[in-house]
Amino acid sequence: MGTNLEISDKLQKYINDFSLKLNPVQQEILDYNNKLGDIKRMQVAISQCHFLHLIIKISGIKDVLEIGTFTGLSALSISLALPNDGKLIALDKNQETNKVALDFFKKAKQDHKIKTIIKPALQSLSEFKDQKFDMIFIDADKMNYKNYYEKSLELIKKGGLIIIDNVLWHGEVVDEKNNDKFTINIREFNKFILEDKRVEQLIFPLGDGMTVCRVL
Repeated sequence: MGTNLEISDKLQKYINDFSLKLNPVQQEILDYNNKLGDIKRMQVAISQCHFLHLIIKISGIKDVLEIGTFTGLSALSISLALPNDGKLIALDKNQETNKVALDFFKKAKQDHKIKTIIKPALQSLSEFKDQKFDMIFIDADKMNYKNYYEKSLELIKKGGLIIIDNVLWHGEVVDEKNNDKFTINIREFNKFILEDKRVEQLIFPLGDGMTVCRVL
């Protein structure tokens, strides 16, 4: 049986060098986040940016909801892949990081596609009326993942995609000695998705792990 290749930093750089080139503003966000210290872990990996780009392009996705935006790297990656008439609604409760993200969206000339809403995501999700999305990307506070997922199922079109980040949780999901509340929550969430007959799901080892759910 074949095994997955272990990706070293050097090999990851090679992959990045020979893959789709980042938009200059995507690179600016990366450079900005690198100066933020440990909090930069909240951004998605470059491989995840490329994956979201490909999924949107090949699936004809036009209407996207993002739960958790940080400084805008994933949102910008999504928007750049959307067609001219595509739309992204980005939810986040942090006014300061949202302002940073908006500046990057404008610089990349993508602000016409992106609408941001600043309030707790569960509150925003409960306020959507008769609105359906082709894709929903969840990358917010982990303790609410199941709540976000259930709300997303109400808002996603049949056959649409719900993509969830951080499902491998730095590899700690398989560390039997690690039983902090966040690790336990991710483990329980992954088991819940596995047993959910409303979707078919795959985990991709990109970044910190991404689950892609196709709604049946």
